[in-house]
Amino acid sequence: MSGDGEGDAALVGIVLVSHSAAVARSVAELARGLAAGGSAAPVAAAGGLPDGTSDGALGTSAELIVAAARSVDRGAGVALIADLGSSVLTVKALLLDDELPPGSRLLDAPFLEGAVAAVVTASTGAPLEAVAAAAGEAYDYRKA
Repeated sequence: MSGDGEGDAALVGIVLVSHSAAVARSVAELARGLAAGGSAAPVAAAGGLPDGTSDGALGTSAELIVAAARSVDRGAGVALIADLGSSVLTVKALLLDDELPPGSRLLDAPFLEGAVAAVVTASTGAPLEAVAAAAGEAYDYRKA
């Protein structure tokens, strides 16, 4: 779920928070694939509800988000990108309660395009501020 090589020691970690575990995993896989070619930033998917609850159930789990953030934290910051509604509110609450690693930040970015931009940028060794800017700029991507 995350990159755990020695080469990612100084990289910003990325957490993708979705109501769907499958969506979070798929977007993480796509973003990692598009950032391939070097040391990819650590990425973790935090989607759906924890194991033991309704299989494949949609929802947002604070427990999964905290575990994902801890798994990608390398000391350079953790960028969290949430899909919508309660996932955004859950991340905001975790930040307010200081339950996430120091340097964690919720990014204002579209989920898919922002995730790709964040992972690609973080994989270059860019700091959290640059990762956040790249993810946010994804709002301006025009398709037509």
